[in-house]
Amino acid sequence: MRVLLIEDEPSVSSFIRKGLEEKGMLVVQAFDGTTGLNRALRENFDVIILDLIMPGLNGMEVCRRLREQRGYSTPVLMLTALGTTDDIVEGLNAGADDYLPKPFKFRELVARLQALVRRKQETGNLLKAADLVLNRETKEVFRNNKPVTLTAREYRLLEYLLINKNRVVSRADILENVWDVNHDLGTNVVDVYINYLRKKIDTGFSPALIKTIVGMGYALKDTERETQA
Repeated sequence: MRVLLIEDEPSVSSFIRKGLEEKGMLVVQAFDGTTGLNRALRENFDVIILDLIMPGLNGMEVCRRLREQRGYSTPVLMLTALGTTDDIVEGLNAGADDYLPKPFKFRELVARLQALVRRKQETGNLLKAADLVLNRETKEVFRNNKPVTLTAREYRLLEYLLINKNRVVSRADILENVWDVNHDLGTNVVDVYINYLRKKIDTGFSPALIKTIVGMGYALKDTERETQA
């Protein structure tokens, strides 16, 4: 696994690099946002670890600029001391694929990196429901042949719902498979992102595809039959 580590604190960067290299990963370091952005765009990496607070070009702006590049799909794990719900939502909206607050357990960092890379390598290109189409190769989404613009996290949530089409998925399922955590974050982040998706893929279209299953979770349905968990 080839990792780009963008972290301005030399001691933190050295700690992460040493630990990842002991796991057999190749780590390329960048100590500021501009250098990191340039390396990310010039070279091929399996995953990027991106610190949020850096002088000059901060992690949020680096992530936004990467996602502005059409077809740029390298997973980004945002690593930062800021861990409130607003911070998490802002980072994910900027295009981060995952968000790990400091301090963190190194074992969790490794597991999240592996999960991000594994998800990218999954096969199967087109996922469909009614007139909704998600292309996993190009990362494009269309509803009734009209392009739908999603953030990276919205895309991952929609992809998970489509993989489990016509089945109920709980909030815990979503947290584990979309946010890569196996415990409650203590926030309503899942509900927030479900609402984001509804506005983009259901508002103005018929039928509405995302259903709330009271007391159980959510389902993306393209049939009128009873949904089975």
